[in-house]
Amino acid sequence: MNEPFSEQENPKPFPPPQPVSQSQAVRVAMPSLVPTATYVILGFTVLVYLLQMASMAIIGNDLPLMLGARATDLILEGQWWRFFTPVFLHGSVGHIFFNMYALLSLGTFLERQFGHGRFLLLYFLGAFAGNVFSFLLTTGYSVGASTAVFGLIAAEGIFFYQNRKLFGGQAKSAIGNAVFIIAINLFIGLSPGIDNWGHVGGLIGGAIFAWFAGPSWKVVGIYPDFHLEDQRELREVMMGASVTVLIFGALAAWGLLKG
Repeated sequence: MNEPFSEQENPKPFPPPQPVSQSQAVRVAMPSLVPTATYVILGFTVLVYLLQMASMAIIGNDLPLMLGARATDLILEGQWWRFFTPVFLHGSVGHIFFNMYALLSLGTFLERQFGHGRFLLLYFLGAFAGNVFSFLLTTGYSVGASTAVFGLIAAEGIFFYQNRKLFGGQAKSAIGNAVFIIAINLFIGLSPGIDNWGHVGGLIGGAIFAWFAGPSWKVVGIYPDFHLEDQRELREVMMGASVTVLIFGALAAWGLLKG
């Protein structure tokens, strides 16, 4: 005999279906800007080195170096342009080759990310910061683009850190590579005749500017038309440049007063 069907008192309703969250990798084109500023800086620096060699051959003295090297005593006499001009001068073929190779390797990528204007600011602020440190902490004279190049290395590390969600595992690898290159080169810089304080100053200057002014990419759009949009505002770029100039300008002024 069949038992009568009895309903359960206060039956609990089935939970409503939950939406399934799915994440999908999408391919987004990176900026394809032609790195004109990098090529112009490289070409001009090579031209200056050719003038250095011509000067040595014709008059027996390196006139461009004499006029533009970072020389502490001459800066104290009021030749302040020497905080910038050393970035275009080099002491040997090997010196300029390695610096220009580094500029080409780092600059082509960073200029596409930063744009022409921000890249130029980054390059010359790194050079200025490095030469200020060199002025404060070393004697004699120094030349070379390595102050600016170290600023580029620092900026690359900051860029990948701030955009790590976009680049994923590539960011971790790039940051580790930047730290390794910095450590190796600073260790090599302990050798006599290398202006390691200039490298340190360039690192700090490039890092400060990139932290405030570097691009902050965000993927925007509707599938499949995604594109990258820089969330960094002009006022932040100006603040980054201003902070860097104020810090190292104040250090330079302190050194001039103390000297």
